[in-house]
Amino acid sequence: MSDQIIRKVPATQVPIDLLLLADPSEKQVNSYLPQDMCYAIQEGDKIIGVCVLKAQEPSAVEIMNIAIRPAYQARGVGTKLLRHVLNQATADGTKKILVKTGTFGYQLTFYQRLGFRVVAVEQDYFLDNYDELLFESGIQHKDRLVLELLI
Repeated sequence: MSDQIIRKVPATQVPIDLLLLADPSEKQVNSYLPQDMCYAIQEGDKIIGVCVLKAQEPSAVEIMNIAIRPAYQARGVGTKLLRHVLNQATADGTKKILVKTGTFGYQLTFYQRLGFRVVAVEQDYFLDNYDELLFESGIQHKDRLVLELLI
């Protein structure tokens, strides 16, 4: 395995197939991607993971998307990428990081393990904002959680 590097990249360099692993709606991805900050983790010349941030209030950002290629999942790559992004955000003066995700699944555990806490529930979000029904492990996503990390 070659070294992995993390760098800020233009949205045009982020592979859409990778983003669709975390958000299956190309319409949703295209609605936020152009104006956001993107970080990529690469192994050699291959992008194996991305994290997309959107500025919110003056000292807050929201993680819009974080995705790791399946062959690299459960190997610490996502944690490495998110820790880098959190460190960069702190250095840039960010005080609060938000993330919105489904009410169950591995991604919820991933964020909570890094200190994110649930601060709100958006009922019926996935029913109202996605054209297709979303299922994970045979369970339909309906509501969305808002998690926050104060740094």
